[in-house]
Amino acid sequence: MSVLPEGLGEAIRGTARDIAEVVRSAPGTAGPVPRSTWTFGEAAAHLGQANELMADLAAGRLRPYGDGTPESLAAANEEALASFPERAAGPLADLIHDQALAFLDAVEERAPEEVVETPMGPLGPAALGAYLLTHMLGHGYDLARALGRPHMLDRGRVELTLPFMVAAMPRVAAPAALAGLNARYRVRLWGGAQFGATVADGKVTTVAGPVDSADCTILTEPVAFLLMALGRIDPVPVMATGRALAWGRKPWLGPRFPRLFVAP
Repeated sequence: MSVLPEGLGEAIRGTARDIAEVVRSAPGTAGPVPRSTWTFGEAAAHLGQANELMADLAAGRLRPYGDGTPESLAAANEEALASFPERAAGPLADLIHDQALAFLDAVEERAPEEVVETPMGPLGPAALGAYLLTHMLGHGYDLARALGRPHMLDRGRVELTLPFMVAAMPRVAAPAALAGLNARYRVRLWGGAQFGATVADGKVTTVAGPVDSADCTILTEPVAFLLMALGRIDPVPVMATGRALAWGRKPWLGPRFPRLFVAP
């Protein structure tokens, strides 16, 4: 029996394959990536390096890489890119794909309850796999957009990111945005997956699954949810087009929720 939740291994495998196809199709790698200072080649190199990092972590090899804050991760990313000059599409596509498969092989050697240290804190195999998938989907979206190609996000893949998203949210909360706020949120994705988040005393706590007695319930289209959470799209157009709705005792808290967090 796999240590990963049902469907997660196949989602990782399929996403890596889809991204590799996008990278191989690039006519060149010096062009820009939307909403990024990186070139296409730098973004692909970062993703390949990140997949290798995750494979090492799954294999039990300790790899310090920042402290989970956006600033430290950005610095670690730039340092890693500077030490890795490969920018050709073919080798980078192979690296992205092969290291995702190496992760899947390595993680199956872990016990389900075993935790490993990651840039986003200690995670068990399920959350670690969801972390890898989340990271690939975010950067895969960027690479696809850079070439004007369809992205590889869908409802099933987004739902499989939730174990990581729920674990990571308290670590990426923005202190200034939390100041003075006391609220309980219920977040539901189209299709049924949901989680809760409580903001109190300048901190966020999260819980997977259904929650009761929320101040604000948010219902959102899954792909839009992940792209907002990763800072790829702005919340206002999502809400204006009905892809996110809020209701409850304090529905006005809905538009505030995405801004409580800073994407690393």
